Amino acid sequence: MTQRVAITGASGLIGGALSSSLLERGDEVVHLVRRAPRTSSEVRWEPGSPLDPGALDGVDAVVNLAGAGIADHRWSAEYRATIRRSRLDSTRTLVRALAGLGRPVRLVSGSAIGVYGDDRGEALLPETASCEPGFLPDVCRDWEAEAMLAAKDGHQVALARTGIVLSTRGGALAKTLPLAKAGLAGPLGTGEQWWAWISLEDEVAALTFLLDHPEITGPVNLVAPEAARQKDVFATLARLVSRPYGLPAPAAAIKFGLGGMSTELLGSRHVVPEVLTDAGFAFSRPDVESTLAAEVTRS
Repeated sequence: MTQRVAITGASGLIGGALSSSLLERGDEVVHLVRRAPRTSSEVRWEPGSPLDPGALDGVDAVVNLAGAGIADHRWSAEYRATIRRSRLDSTRTLVRALAGLGRPVRLVSGSAIGVYGDDRGEALLPETASCEPGFLPDVCRDWEAEAMLAAKDGHQVALARTGIVLSTRGGALAKTLPLAKAGLAGPLGTGEQWWAWISLEDEVAALTFLLDHPEITGPVNLVAPEAARQKDVFATLARLVSRPYGLPAPAAAIKFGLGGMSTELLGSRHVVPEVLTDAGFAFSRPDVESTLAAEVTRS
């Protein structure tokens, strides 16, 4: 059964891939854009300003992926405010528009595994795990709370807590692959921290799975079933490009160079996709080596 799906953040890595995948399988996709529409499939909106519910006419589901990139800038006080405001404003705008529809719509709203805290060591983190305080955890919690307000109007809401997306098209891997090819790949800090990652293909498949299973509500971890130590990710990457595995980058230097964003690289989060696996979702790339090999070949 085909669906009409509205997507925010469709110009990003995940949103663009999701849009292409849904169109390929026959769904109709509406892009909410912050500029003048260029095609009939685009609708202009401005997060923080009212959105006419008519813009969502005929929509069966909304995927909310809007938000300023956390790896795009150093986290100055001003950019921290941008990270927070961009997520909360976009979600509030969507929830208020959905309230005016008068019928239930599936909402899959973006979030991140950062909600669990900056560094959780060796603890296993399913969706029921506690969430510790911190800048990004607090942003994620407030972001999710805004999305869950839609449930009060009868909408079925899933919170897609995405991990580190391994893709040469963008994100962490796109930035580290050139370093690996130059023989500069090495552990960050101790390298012992857990990275909860997911391939772009499985990220898109998981979001689609949530669209097709509106009975799944609340937090859903979008991570591969096998987390990896950060040092093992980089060592595997170096081997795949036939380059040496480099010396570790001192944690103090990373913190100095990246500021607050360094917590995303140095923190350990052993997140597990309990909800997805219990629901029968099948990962196409469950291990980090096959995922990295496919991405290196693609590059």
